[in-house]
Amino acid sequence: MKHYIFSLSLLTGCLLFTSCVSKKQFVGLQTNYNQLQTENTDLKRSYQDSQVQLAESSTKVKSLEERLAEAKKNNEELRSDYASLQGSLDKSLLQSSQGNVNISKLVDEINASNHFIKQLIETKSKSDSLNLALTNRLTRSLNDSELKDVNIKVLKGVVYISLADNMLYKSGSYEINERAGETLSKISKIIMDYKDYDVLVEGNTDNDPISRPNIRNNWDLSTLRASSVVQALQNNYGVDPKRLTAAGRGEYNPIADNISAVSKQRNRRTEIIITPKLDQFMDLMNKAPESSKSK
Repeated sequence: MKHYIFSLSLLTGCLLFTSCVSKKQFVGLQTNYNQLQTENTDLKRSYQDSQVQLAESSTKVKSLEERLAEAKKNNEELRSDYASLQGSLDKSLLQSSQGNVNISKLVDEINASNHFIKQLIETKSKSDSLNLALTNRLTRSLNDSELKDVNIKVLKGVVYISLADNMLYKSGSYEINERAGETLSKISKIIMDYKDYDVLVEGNTDNDPISRPNIRNNWDLSTLRASSVVQALQNNYGVDPKRLTAAGRGEYNPIADNISAVSKQRNRRTEIIITPKLDQFMDLMNKAPESSKSK
């Protein structure tokens, strides 16, 4: 570029001294000058175009650099998101594995509980069936006269045989009369057939106070009456005494209001309560499946 300017300057100087050259030489120099002028114009235009291209290239480079920086940033964000997702996936897989174990344990517990419930239902059904059979047998064994003074019912899996005191004892006494012997004999046969049942004899009175030798109050009277029945079942009818229990509740377990003579008579009773032995139920309770929480 500098060489071109120098040549142009030299040619211009020569033109100033046209007197020093011939006309032919002058025309040649003029032609060269015009040609150089044209080339100079072209060079300027080319230089300007180059400058524009350089500016455009710089702009593109800057844009590419910005896009590269943005791409790097996005790449880092993607790496971070990937790491987070991988962590979440690993955690989910671990929880899923633990969940499968917990579900398996839960299924085992449900199966064990269902088996336990089935055993309870079977045991209760068996007990209910035996109670029904016992009640039917006892009812059929008693005559119409006895049934007037004997009340039989099943309540919550327990058989209650309620005997009026006027059938069992003399008024104000705890000694069993002869009339009661036949009824107790029938009851004892049923009790003997159901050897897996316990027998509680419970005496009850009205609220009229009693004053007799060796009987201080209704507590004493109700307990002595229950004891008399227990001993009769043992001594006269052969019931195993290990199955028998005597209890007195005095006047404190009435089934009527103790106002009229009829209601007082209803309260004066002795109940023979026949219950399934609790051993089988307690054994089942001891075998009850434990939940994972209790462990």
